[in-house]
Amino acid sequence: MDEKISLEAIALYGDAYADKVLKGFFASKEKITGQEILSLCNVQQVNLFIVRELFKAWREETKKLKSAYFDYENEEVKDSLENLMRVLSQNISIGQAHFAPLLKKAVSQALLAVFDPYDFFAMVLAGKNNKLEVAPFREEIKYLKINKAPLERMLQKLEERDVKEISGNEAFAILDQILEEVNFNPEDVEEYLEKFSAVVPLDANKFYVSKMQAPEFTAPPTTPRPTPPASPQPGQPLITPLVKETPAPEPPKPAPQPPKPAPEPKPPVPQPSLNESIKQQPRAAVIDNFQKIGKIKDSLTINQKFMFTKVLFHGDFELFSRAIDQLDRYDNIKGAMRYIEEEHAAGWDHDSEEFHEFMELVERRFL
Repeated sequence: MDEKISLEAIALYGDAYADKVLKGFFASKEKITGQEILSLCNVQQVNLFIVRELFKAWREETKKLKSAYFDYENEEVKDSLENLMRVLSQNISIGQAHFAPLLKKAVSQALLAVFDPYDFFAMVLAGKNNKLEVAPFREEIKYLKINKAPLERMLQKLEERDVKEISGNEAFAILDQILEEVNFNPEDVEEYLEKFSAVVPLDANKFYVSKMQAPEFTAPPTTPRPTPPASPQPGQPLITPLVKETPAPEPPKPAPQPPKPAPEPKPPVPQPSLNESIKQQPRAAVIDNFQKIGKIKDSLTINQKFMFTKVLFHGDFELFSRAIDQLDRYDNIKGAMRYIEEEHAAGWDHDSEEFHEFMELVERRFL
């Protein structure tokens, strides 16, 4: 099962959902206020992400306030700016043209948080320049209501350490530990499926596509209107006479060819075994420099955990964790390979990158 989340499919659906909401609201109004934003969509997470984007824009604008004459770092000035933000938050007024991109981004982000929380976590933790700043991170998760427990626990750990920023890699390592501690399982998506579908029908399966497959979601088609005939000009007859054109001569038809004999049916090609699939796949040159690892569990990066869970273990992090623990108990590669083939690999795509990356880790365990 070589499937990945399609950001393009999410964006396409997000645009269709947002267009429907925009059309309904701005049909009778020119501007939208802050209070109206909070109740705009039937999925509350979308509304909260819109508000989050507005306050992020405010923070970015205030960072640009620098002067050779005025001290914007003065505490009294900072307090005044905070007070200004509170006043502005009560006086939000946005036209459709400027509001549309905010809404479309918020819908896509909400869909990602619901249907692909692992990638959503990675996106939040990456921050800017692979650095996670604690203060913006605190504000970020304040507006998150879906699958937020791991990020809340992470913020708690960062505040206990009293740090202002950490590298993205360190952030991933901390989240890795948290996911193991809380045994995180994403929230049920059925409630959100119903709410999104109430506006625009949604089939979540179309968000997960193979690497070579284009996203299937398309906006509902519109029926083209027929072009009415032009009104006749004064003095012009009601029926325009047809002008006959001399048809071009037809090319001579080729002589009929005798029918070709039907090809003999080819025998079915047997599916290669797990070991054969690994041997047949060309390896990168870095394979020659493989180093033996102690335990698979200790060698996995947070991105690998997300990727393997989603692509190979049907999004079930608990199933993935049990499989890794079991593989680390084997003392020889034959037993490990037999376990994978009998318990998990039946639905795996042996040509996928995730499959071979996973199997390379298993091989390194027994070098």
